Amino acid sequence: MTLPIPAPRTVLFRLHWALGLTAGFVLALMGVTGALMSYEEAITAFANRDRTRVEAGDRVPLAPTALAARIDAQADGRRVNVLTLSDDPRASVFVRFARDPETRARPPSVYADPYDGAVLGPVRLEAAFTTVRDLHRWLLLPGGSKGWGRTITGACTLALIVFLATGLYLRWPKVHRWRIWLKPSLSRPGRPRWWSLHAVAGTWLTPVYLVIALTGLTWSYPSFKDGVTWLLAGTPERTKPARRAGNREVSPAPEAGSEPALDRAWAAFRAGEGQEAGLVILTLPGADTKAIRIRWLPRGVDALSARNEARYDAATGALLATEHATDTPLGRRIVENVLEVHRGRFFGSLVALLFCLAALSLPGFAATGLTLYILRRRAARRRRPAPPVRAANPHREPVGGTGR
Repeated sequence: MTLPIPAPRTVLFRLHWALGLTAGFVLALMGVTGALMSYEEAITAFANRDRTRVEAGDRVPLAPTALAARIDAQADGRRVNVLTLSDDPRASVFVRFARDPETRARPPSVYADPYDGAVLGPVRLEAAFTTVRDLHRWLLLPGGSKGWGRTITGACTLALIVFLATGLYLRWPKVHRWRIWLKPSLSRPGRPRWWSLHAVAGTWLTPVYLVIALTGLTWSYPSFKDGVTWLLAGTPERTKPARRAGNREVSPAPEAGSEPALDRAWAAFRAGEGQEAGLVILTLPGADTKAIRIRWLPRGVDALSARNEARYDAATGALLATEHATDTPLGRRIVENVLEVHRGRFFGSLVALLFCLAALSLPGFAATGLTLYILRRRAARRRRPAPPVRAANPHREPVGGTGR
C-alpha cells in the first residue's frame, strides 16, 4: 500500500513545529542572554558607579608608561594590556590585563586612578557577564568555542532563519490587507488568538531576527564569515587596508634615557587628532600586540562603530597608519563592527532597544508556539472518533451465575 505524499504546506508546518519543540527553547535562552548583553556596559557602569569616578582637583594625569607601571606593581604579576581613558577629568581608568601565556585566560579587569595609578577595585559583574556570554555562545558546555555548544547554537541560529521563512509561508493570506499582516486579532477566543499573536509579532520582528541570525552565523561558521567579508568588503578582514602616515617623517629610534616610545606616541596623539577624542582605548605593545594601538571616539559620540584608529611603532613611537570611520566604506564598517550590528547599536540607540526587545520576545514565541501545539493536539483528540462500544452477548451468563 502506497502512503500518500503530504502537501508541501503540511511538510513545512511539521518542520516549523518540530524545530519549535527543539531549537525554539535554545533560542529562547539565547534571546534572554543576548538581551542582557545588549546593555552590559550600562549595567556594569551602574554597578561600579563608586569606582568609575575620582577626585581630579589640580592633579595631572600620569603618562601611560608610569600609569601602567604603578598598576602592574599592584597586580600580583599581571601585566597591563589595555587602558581605556576618558577626557572627563573625573573618570577613572578601565584596565584590562594581558592573557595568561599558559592558560590564555584573561585576568579580571580593574578600575584605577589616572592621577596616581591606585587600583580602585575589580569590575563588579564582569565574571557574571562572562558566564552569560559563554551561555549565549556555547551553552556552557565543555570545550567552549571548540566544543559541541558552538555547534548547537550555530544550528539553532540556522533554525531561526528556517522559522522566519516557513512562518511567513504558513501565514501567507489569500487576501492581502495590512490588517491581516500587521494587526493581531486578540478578540478571537482560544487557539486563533494565540496564533494571531504568534504570527503577527513574528511578521513585525522578521527583519530584526534576520539581521541577528545572519550576523550570529559569522561566529558559528568561519566560512560564512569569510564569504560575508568578501561580499561586503572585498578583502579578507586580516588584510584590511590602512591609511599610512603619508609623507610624514618617521621619528628616529629613541636614545638611551629618552622618553619611552609609548609616551612619545601618546604625546603625538594628544597633540594631533587626539584633541578631538572623548574616549580612548590604548593597547600597549606586548606578546599579542607588536604595535601601539590607539582607538578613539570623537567627543560626545558613544557609538563604537564610529571609532577611529591610529597605530604607532612600538620601538620609536612613530605614527604608522591611521583609519577613520568617516573614510571607511559602509561594507567594511559592517564587517569591522559585526557585533554592533548584531546588537542593533550600529543603527542607533532606538534600534538597539528594538533589538533588545526582540531578543526578549524569543521566550514568548517559544511559549505561544508550545501553547498552540498543545491546543492543536487536544483538538485533534476531541475530533478523533470514539472506539465502537461492544454489544453485550445475550446468551452470556452474567457474572455471579444465575443466583440459584
